[in-house]
Amino acid sequence: MKRKPGEPIYLKRHMLGLALAVVFPILLPLLYHRYIGPLSFATRFVATLIIALIASIALYFTYRASAQNEP
Repeated sequence: MKRKPGEPIYLKRHMLGLALAVVFPILLPLLYHRYIGPLSFATRFVATLIIALIASIALYFTYRASAQNEP
């Protein structure tokens, strides 16, 4: 399959990193709540936002060079 001009190149590691960035903000506060101690809704909400922000920044800096558009 040939890519169209200007279409970004996505690798398997991009998709795995994106899946982890989507799953971790939901999963980590739930696991903490289940195994360590109860969390209020506000605490889970803030933790989810912080984890999502950190994951998105990490994805941006990690994969921006390898997801460049084709010439």
